[in-house]
Amino acid sequence: MANHVSGMDVPSPFSGTADETTFAPEDAFTPAHLPDPGPFLAGADVLTGDEHVEFHATTRELFERRGVYDITFGYNLARLNRDTRHPDAGYRYAEDPENPGVLRAVFTPTTEFCPQTETLATGSFRAWNGCAEAHDYELVRVRVDPMHNEAETVNVALADLERKYRETGSLPSPDAPTGQTTDSETPNSPF
Repeated sequence: MANHVSGMDVPSPFSGTADETTFAPEDAFTPAHLPDPGPFLAGADVLTGDEHVEFHATTRELFERRGVYDITFGYNLARLNRDTRHPDAGYRYAEDPENPGVLRAVFTPTTEFCPQTETLATGSFRAWNGCAEAHDYELVRVRVDPMHNEAETVNVALADLERKYRETGSLPSPDAPTGQTTDSETPNSPF
């Protein structure tokens, strides 16, 4: 969707149909279009260059498979990293300094009041860990950047989801009573 302003078409920031010039190339590491790593990645080995691009390509595929879409923009959440209209939003990744089999991921939403933040971060956790065979990590830990007004609450919920996953080796069902798990390919799961 484009808006017509003074004889020119301007891509809408609320549409997934923006012109491709609105997005950085998929195969390039473009730090200017990525959020800062944030405190959850402090002291960890932040992925840059080809490592970031490679893991983010896997992310794009998993988010497509599991339906992790930003409904405001109408696109796969992984595309947010390339959206030049939101250079401070998206995902950053780092290998845990104490366990290289663990990846840390921080989601920075477009605004501090983004109502989809918990859903998107939870869906990301479920996609990465429910399809662990698609990448080289035994666990992907997910947190929300502290700039979000509910980051503390969301991060407590993500830590609890991570704890349950570590204890059982299965993802807790999104609609089951606490402690009940589900196969990662269960069709009833939204992610």
